[in-house]
Amino acid sequence: MVKDIFETHIMYLKGVGPKKAKLLTDELNIHTFNDLLNYFPFRYIDKSKIFKVKDITSDNVWFQLKGTISNVKSVGDKRTRYITATFQDDTGKIELIWFRGLSWIKSQFSPDKEYVIFGKPSVFKNRFNFVHPEVEDYEKIEGNIVQNRLEGIYNSTEKLKSSGLGSKGFSRLIRQLLNQTSEQIRETLPEYIVNHYHLLDRKSALLNIHFPSDQNIIEKARYRLKFEELLLIHFQILQQKIYLKQKVKGHVFEKVGSLLNDFYEKHLPFELTNAQKRVIKEIRADLKSGKQMNRLLQGDVGSGKTLVALMTMLIALDNGYQASLMAPTEILATQHYKTLKQMLGDMDITIELLTGSTPKKKRTEIQQSLEDGSLHILTGTHALIEETVQFKNLGFVVIDEQHRFGVEQRARLWKKNKIPPHVLVMTATPIPRTLAMTVYGNLDVSVIDELPPGRKQVKTVHYWESKRLRVNGFIRQKIKEGRQVYIVFPLISESEKLDLRNLMEGYETLVREFPPPEFQVSVVHGKMKSNDKEFEMKRFVEGKTDIMVSTTVIEVGVDVPNASVMVIENAERFGLSQLHQLRGRVGRGADQSYCILMSGNKLSKEGRKRLEVMVSTSDGFKIAEADLQLRGPGDLQGTQQSGILNLKIANLASDGELVAKTHKIAAYILEHDELLEKPENKLVKQQLEQIKKGGQNWGRIS
Repeated sequence: MVKDIFETHIMYLKGVGPKKAKLLTDELNIHTFNDLLNYFPFRYIDKSKIFKVKDITSDNVWFQLKGTISNVKSVGDKRTRYITATFQDDTGKIELIWFRGLSWIKSQFSPDKEYVIFGKPSVFKNRFNFVHPEVEDYEKIEGNIVQNRLEGIYNSTEKLKSSGLGSKGFSRLIRQLLNQTSEQIRETLPEYIVNHYHLLDRKSALLNIHFPSDQNIIEKARYRLKFEELLLIHFQILQQKIYLKQKVKGHVFEKVGSLLNDFYEKHLPFELTNAQKRVIKEIRADLKSGKQMNRLLQGDVGSGKTLVALMTMLIALDNGYQASLMAPTEILATQHYKTLKQMLGDMDITIELLTGSTPKKKRTEIQQSLEDGSLHILTGTHALIEETVQFKNLGFVVIDEQHRFGVEQRARLWKKNKIPPHVLVMTATPIPRTLAMTVYGNLDVSVIDELPPGRKQVKTVHYWESKRLRVNGFIRQKIKEGRQVYIVFPLISESEKLDLRNLMEGYETLVREFPPPEFQVSVVHGKMKSNDKEFEMKRFVEGKTDIMVSTTVIEVGVDVPNASVMVIENAERFGLSQLHQLRGRVGRGADQSYCILMSGNKLSKEGRKRLEVMVSTSDGFKIAEADLQLRGPGDLQGTQQSGILNLKIANLASDGELVAKTHKIAAYILEHDELLEKPENKLVKQQLEQIKKGGQNWGRIS
């Protein structure tokens, strides 16, 4: 027998049954009464006012009218049939049209009854009409019409709608559920929290989020439910952080030995910035602590994260352990391998690269040297986490651009040793504060907020297609000054063939504009064979070509200090973080660099905003915040892998203040009651246990 009625399977709710229950589970992951109760409206429509036919305008707003319906008739043949009717009040007439549910609709209306219709008018042949309006019998709702009638609108899917579970269907089911269970809704937050922060009680919040009486109560209900959702997330994440710090032992790297000292004295490519020194000191303290390190290292492209990673890996080697560096793509893994090998020079350190395309014979050699300990540093892609890859003594793991890896993939690296290795996560995509507190909340954070000396800020401009001749003249001038140029075209998987054609057409146009032998142009895209790609990139790196025409494969993995111009075609089709990454490919030398954002003349509001942000700032954190506002958390940082889309009502893009507030509250409570054992925190503890039982453990997301 189910102790808690809200754990009852959804099929047992009147009006659902096994068939609809399966649909609800498959389409929206709704299994129980509780899941349905926590499926909230995304907006509300106001049905408190009745308009007249004469009031209708083309302002794209919803109207509610009261009157009679007559002249119901079928139009067209069997294939194109639809139904029309005439709606009339004392100020005029308007046509109603239906294309679906025709046999049902034809028998619904009586000419001597009054109806209330609701919908958004459209215009056909200069006359207003309503297509598929909602229609209700006025007698049945007469008592409610003078009250505020705010109706919640629920997201649905085509399959659910075809089974009668559109927005109205959800509303009916939830009303049925609340009629059946509202007396059993219990408070889930401690009384002192509810009182101190002036929150609605849980029962009132749930009743009013679904069936509100006015706009004010909606805001209070939403605030209460967001507050609870975010607070519980922070409790989970912070408890996990405490657990890792206290319970999970880490290798103790007691000494800084000859390898790091030798590298620092003889092989350091440039003087460390103060930010790099600070970060190395923070990591060094973690490595001595006896606790496993889980640290996030943020820094813009070119800020020197790889150098910091190498120097901290050398500490592991000095203490007799192996290290690995995992990157999301073969290009980036190869670039890291080459960079590390170049930095290490003639030092007595063995380093290898393992990717999906590593030959079998080479794989066997790598595996043997890993197991006997003669291989010190292994770089690679997700090939590193395959079960066949076994280390003798893995002590330090660097994960680059970790948001591109799934949670399970990252966790498998932990299991390469009895005592889990220290983990340094690197990202060149700055993380907004709200995401840092939630998605990455159980990681300690280090930031390299300083570029190496001599670097100049990249100048960014936006040009319309009409300025093409001016841009070409600028490119020609820079090439004559001895500089090189990137020209990047979008390549989006949904339309790869179209985009590839655009890239090749762009390449051919450029060759006509910059003809050989005066100019040399390379082309690189993801459909090329690895050898051909490598050949073209190598020519550009060696300065044998002036222009690199490319897709976003050069977003990572190419470092050419002499390239000082980045032209991004159709820039409006890129996300902000991607534009920021691409811009980071230039400005790596001492010369002034430029990023030119090209776009067509028609820009969406969001596209225009993205380009304005890029022109106005080079601050990665400001760009990340703007990206979060524009795109929402679901598209950002691969957060889908972290469960971020399981948020029921809170929104990390718009609820930043509440994220910070609830983080502070959870931290304060745990500081004074780490295990939540005080009587006043009993409800929180019960909630967290319930969430854990349900499998949504926010503490394990990084």
